[in-house]
Amino acid sequence: MKTSPEPALPARYPLKVQAIRSRGQQPRLYVYFPLPLAAAISLAPGEEVEWELLDRGELHLVRRNIPSLQARQQAASR
Repeated sequence: MKTSPEPALPARYPLKVQAIRSRGQQPRLYVYFPLPLAAAISLAPGEEVEWELLDRGELHLVRRNIPSLQARQQAASR
């Protein structure tokens, strides 16, 4: 008996917002970008992105310039 493949679940990367406190300055908040997620979308250090506020519970990361896709291997033919 064959079973249908299970649907792919969204990749989730729980993290905590970090605060950097420098003397005489307001605290700054930082969120790191997990390396597996960055690799999956070819996000590079120094790349400019912006946050889009959808509502109080959801932010959307927007890339200003999406690099062209550079596959490392040719896709297998079926």
